[in-house]
This record gives sequence, structure tokens and C-alpha cells, in this order.
Amino acid sequence: MKRFAMAAVAGILGGAIVTTQVAGPLLAQEGANQASVYEQLDLFGDIFERIRAQYVEEVNEGDLIEAAIDGMLTSLDPHSSYLSPEDAADMRVQTRGQFGGLGIEVTQEEGYVKVVAPMDGTPADAAGIMAGDFITAVDGESLLGLTLDEAVEMMRGPVGSEITVTVVRENRPEPFQVSIIRDTIRLTAVRARTEGQAVVLRVSTFNDQTYPNLTSGLEEQVEAAGGWDGITGIVLDLRNNPGGLLDQAIRVTDAFLDEGEIVSTRGRDPIDSDRYQAREGDIAEGKPIVVLINQGSASASEIVAGALQDHRRAIVVGTQSFGKGSVQTVIPLRGDAAMRLTTARYYTPSGRSIQALGISPDIIVEQPAPRPLDEEMDAEEEEMPRFRGEADLRGALASDSLSPEETELLERERARAEATAALREEDYQLAYALDILKGLSALGPAAAVAAPAQVANP
Repeated sequence: MKRFAMAAVAGILGGAIVTTQVAGPLLAQEGANQASVYEQLDLFGDIFERIRAQYVEEVNEGDLIEAAIDGMLTSLDPHSSYLSPEDAADMRVQTRGQFGGLGIEVTQEEGYVKVVAPMDGTPADAAGIMAGDFITAVDGESLLGLTLDEAVEMMRGPVGSEITVTVVRENRPEPFQVSIIRDTIRLTAVRARTEGQAVVLRVSTFNDQTYPNLTSGLEEQVEAAGGWDGITGIVLDLRNNPGGLLDQAIRVTDAFLDEGEIVSTRGRDPIDSDRYQAREGDIAEGKPIVVLINQGSASASEIVAGALQDHRRAIVVGTQSFGKGSVQTVIPLRGDAAMRLTTARYYTPSGRSIQALGISPDIIVEQPAPRPLDEEMDAEEEEMPRFRGEADLRGALASDSLSPEETELLERERARAEATAALREEDYQLAYALDILKGLSALGPAAAVAAPAQVANP
């Protein structure tokens, strides 16, 4: 017993020696770091006083402090920033779905302003601004060297006023100018319609109206079709959707899942990580789903697409998404200002990080560039002869295997197929999605799983 006690004492003493040997340098290093921080803050104070006292013109001290804070935040990543009281108020209005401006979501890439996506039905959308465009100047004044907030401020203005932006677009040899009339942006979060026997849910943003709009729109379309028996499936169109509220993305995803993880967020400290789970109940009653994405699908859109893809609840069609997989927390500050700070990353249910990677479609389908309005139809296209079959031959026998009702049903099916084919000229990706749903419906419920990766080029 005495030997055990001595061993214990020796162990305690040994631990004390090791602790002292390790903790001493660590404490010294921490003290040195704190001293360095205080020195840097003193340096900041010296520079601030020099500017205030010696700059060629009198400066506003408040503006200097705000610029310093914004510079500190924007040096971290493209999405962290300082929000003045006015900017904070604008942001709160935007999440409610109505605000003034051009109607584009932008980010900054290597000092240039890049369009994430134009919003449906906005002045920018009507003017032809596309996801992936770079805006290099506003009314002839270069944006290079400005912060993102400064560039956005230049694009703001009174409703009804005109702005001319200089745009650089891939596959266009020269920059070109686009004139846009500023307007009040009233976002309809979800537009629902029926194409053939498929319900198309066009989700343009994730604001506090998205989930209610989606559920009510789907119910109306199903009711108009006479119930779910008249519906082959759903196209969830998330193209050019720049994202928005996390809780709305979770609710939309949960609407189509019965169980499982929807998304997880992981911060620097593991205690700040969160996992969001689906609850029982599928508003689509198991009908197949095709999700459409493109390079303008970002953030909340990628959460929805990634979760439905990982759970094999939907086939994802289109092109690689934007890859904005970071979480911003808006922290209120004194004086009604706020700080937008990146605090975590998003991960899909399978553990994939969305950040800088995006969501890869199951089936890659490129959207062909629209034909310019002034481009004349090719002579060969104009003279393309109509297909002629047996029924067109003079004196051909009629079919005796179909009843009048079956013949009528066949004609309706043919009309739907022709309508989808005509849609390819207007929206190739959507037509492709409708074809997938039709195929899945023909094969039955067992086929309603994610397809292997494929590539389709029109």
C-alpha cells in the first residue's frame, strides 16, 4: 500500500513537472500574441490619428471607422461584410420579397463583380443579364478596386432611373453595354404550372414566402389535374436561384423527404455544428422528381439539390452549380448596423462540402445559347419536309385494333409529346426533364431513383 502511495505521489510530481515545462512556453507565447495584438491596435490608432490630423481634406471619423471594419471583414472571404444601418434595413426587406434595384445577385471574384444569377421577372432578367456575367463598369465608371458593397451601392438608385452596365461574357470577344431601368423588385418566390402531366415548380429565391408558395402552388396544380393520378411527377426548377434563407431550404427539402438528414453545418468549434433532419411526410406522395440546376444555382438551392440527390429522391439535371457552401450569420451591432460573418460550411447528407465544389448533376444537360432575334432561319430549316408515314399513303388501310377511346387517348399522348418537343426550342433543359419524368412514369415506381451520370449536348 505504501509503495502504491509513493508511486502515486511520484506520478503527481512528475505530472506537475511536465505541466510546468509545457505550460510555461505556451503561456509565454500567448502573452506574446496578446502583446502583438495590442501593438497592432496601437498602430491602428496612430494611423487613424495621422489621417484625421494630416489628410489633405477633413475626414469623417465615423466613415473611417466603418471603412476599417468593412475592410477587416471583406479580407476574410467574399461574403463577410459590414452592414451599415441602411444596408441592414435593405437586407431585412429583401428577405420579405420586395425591394428596389436591378434584380441580380452578385459576388466578387478576383476583384471583379460576378453575377450569380438574375432574378426572374426583374429588370436585369429582362435586359438579358446572365449568370456568370462580369460587370466591369457602371455608367462608364470602372468597378475594379471597389469592395462588393461599394459596387452594389453604385448600381442602386431611384426607381425608374436608367443605369448602363458594361458586361464581359464568356464566348463574347468584346465587352458590351446593357441599359437597365431600375424598378421595385417584387419577387414571386415560386411559380407553379403544369407542362403535359408534370408539375413545374419554378423556385426563384428562398425568402419567407417560398415554402408556403410551393405547397399551395403544388396543391392547385394537382387539383386542376384531377388528383395525383393525373400527374407523372414534379420538376423542381432551381436554375438561377441565388439562395436565401436556410430555414426555407430545409422546409422545401423536408417537404419531399420522409426521413434522414437534410444538411449539416460545421463551424470552427464542433459545438457550433448543427444537423437538420427530415420529418415524416412527402407532399409529392412518392412521385418522381427532377431537379434542374445551373451555374446560377447557389447556397440554399444547392442544399435542396444536394439533399434530394443524396437520398436518391430526385434526379438532378443541368450543369454544375455555383458552389456557395458557406453559412453567414448576421450579427446585430449598435446603432442598427450589423455584421455579416461567415461562421460555418454546408455539407450534404453524404458529407460532401458544397463550398467551391457545388452540386454535380446526375445528367449533364447544357442549355443552348438562344438564337439572336435578328438571325434568320436557315433555308434548309424552312424547307424541312414533314414526315410522311403509312397513314399518309393514298388508300392505306385503317387500324382496327383501337377503340375510339383508345385512339383519342393516343392522340392526346402524341399532342403532349409534340408540345414537349416544341418546348426544346424554348427551354431545352426543361424539356429534357419532362422527358425523364415521362420515362420514369412509364417504367413505374421502381424506376424513380437517381440515374447514373450522363452527358447530353443539344
